[in-house]
Amino acid sequence: MNSGKYSWLLWLFYFIVFEVVVFLGLQWLLSDIGLSDQYQAENTIVPNWVKAVTFILLYLLCLLFVVMLISNMVPSKHRRHLMRWVYLSLLGMAVMLFMLF
Repeated sequence: MNSGKYSWLLWLFYFIVFEVVVFLGLQWLLSDIGLSDQYQAENTIVPNWVKAVTFILLYLLCLLFVVMLISNMVPSKHRRHLMRWVYLSLLGMAVMLFMLF
């Protein structure tokens, strides 16, 4: 991590790229699960529930992998800043769940 005045913009760019890549990848991976039309008479919540839980688990797995990778790469004095991005990413996961359906 750079200690420059605008280094957070670079990390914001990396964060947005990570979120977009993970969302598009998981959307493509989970495209066959669930029902696209939510408002059918015989619709059941089970296929969409499975899709949501699978998305959450795979997203958390990707997040955990990236956090472990980055925490090993940055100096120890900058590791405390990493948790801000993790919390922001968890909030973004809730938004992505709504966009997934």
